[in-house]
Amino acid sequence: MPALQLDDKALAAYLDSHLVGSAAGLRMFNAAKRTWKGTDAATVLAGIEREVAGERRELKQLMHSLGYHRSLFKAAAARAGAVVGKLNPVNPLRSGGGATGQLELELLQSALKGKECLWRTLLELAPAQPQLDSSRLTDLLELVRRQQETVADIMRRTAPARFTK
Repeated sequence: MPALQLDDKALAAYLDSHLVGSAAGLRMFNAAKRTWKGTDAATVLAGIEREVAGERRELKQLMHSLGYHRSLFKAAAARAGAVVGKLNPVNPLRSGGGATGQLELELLQSALKGKECLWRTLLELAPAQPQLDSSRLTDLLELVRRQQETVADIMRRTAPARFTK
């Protein structure tokens, strides 16, 4: 099998897009933490939020080590998204009940699935790029799987209260 030769422009754009997505993910976890304030779920979601922040820093460091720079357009879009995200259009009343609470948790799952795809993709590219540490990427993949299961557990435990009388 021939060695992979990475397209730095494509990979830089991909990583930058995930960096923008990670900022949105942090906002989503912060909003969910406020929604579930005063419950065990809030503590758990705050822990995942801290992990996501650490992973975001790690992604920034990876981009820097690869010599990649942020897109000015994507950085501006991320700032605009931060303003809109404060409104929390999915759950404006910060209610854990009903459909809005469920949708908020499902959006967290979607964000985590996107991050899982990032780590899987980078793991496939690791043989072509020494800065992509396969062992660390495997650890990050396991972390996101645990995060997904944790959010799924919150959904399972709280669904009856949201959808039953």
